[in-house]
Amino acid sequence: MKRILITGGAGFIGSAFVHYMLAAHPGYEVVNLDALTYAGNLDNVRGLEDRYRFVQGDICDPNAIDAAMAGCDAVVNFAAETHVDRSLQDAGAFIQTDVYGVFALLEGARRHGIQRFLHISTDEVYGPRTTDNPSHEDEALTPANPYAASKAGGELVATSYWRTYGLPVLITRARNNIGPRQHLEKAVPLFITNALEDKPLPVYGEGLQIRDRMYVDDHCEAIDLVLHKGTPGEAYNVGADNERPNIEVAETVLKLLGKPRSLIRFVEDRTGHDVQYAMDTSKLRALGWTPRHDFEAAIAKTVAWYVENRWWWQKVKDGEFAAYYEKQYGQRLANSRPV
Repeated sequence: MKRILITGGAGFIGSAFVHYMLAAHPGYEVVNLDALTYAGNLDNVRGLEDRYRFVQGDICDPNAIDAAMAGCDAVVNFAAETHVDRSLQDAGAFIQTDVYGVFALLEGARRHGIQRFLHISTDEVYGPRTTDNPSHEDEALTPANPYAASKAGGELVATSYWRTYGLPVLITRARNNIGPRQHLEKAVPLFITNALEDKPLPVYGEGLQIRDRMYVDDHCEAIDLVLHKGTPGEAYNVGADNERPNIEVAETVLKLLGKPRSLIRFVEDRTGHDVQYAMDTSKLRALGWTPRHDFEAAIAKTVAWYVENRWWWQKVKDGEFAAYYEKQYGQRLANSRPV
């Protein structure tokens, strides 16, 4: 490979992968296609401007795709609407980007003779699973919310292009990521930044939902491995086995910051909140991948980054996010109860 198109490369995981690829494969050319929606932030790739090419555009736009994809050997598609809470408010935006956008990219890949097309998906496409019944890559997708359904739809379109046209599609299904530059709508950066401002930490229900908090750099290493050594037409589960209930995550953040547990507030749960997404990751590990960060290391490094980079997250809090936060949590916090 000589030139890779990374879509959504100004978002959280996409930007981490831009940083990772430029460091791990200095001989590769990187192109970053991003629409710069609310979650796309050029501060995420600050300092890299002279090391890659940026194209601002929507993955639903064939002209933007052609401008970015020309001359590329591979595509790694991170571009997506990703937040479950927002999908409950506007499912249509998720269908547009996460399904039609994937279709548009696949058509572009056919036009440009792309040799490897890696689509980044999520554990949520399987629907809720418990530890005694983890999901496996060959199982049917049974998503339980609009976000998960849109990601499953995109996957199915991508797989159809492998089966119908022989386009070399690969899929990774990852668990929750944490780390630097994650948008504040997500639980961990919201907990951290609220705690730093001595504001309440809104925890859905009683915080018993279980998630695997994987450090984003570990995920990037897994993507790199699948991109180079994965089998076209196959999907790979990616997880670090760092499962913790949300209440424990909030408590850990407060402990690391020296803040009181009384900042936690139990708020009304969101609609259809899945309790757990357990996955079997042995297929990926057989390729040679293992995560480098356990839960304690992952959360500690994440907290430290937000402590040291207030300039980054304060701009986000002062922008569009303020209105979203009030809409999502204002009434919930008014009716909240302490731990």
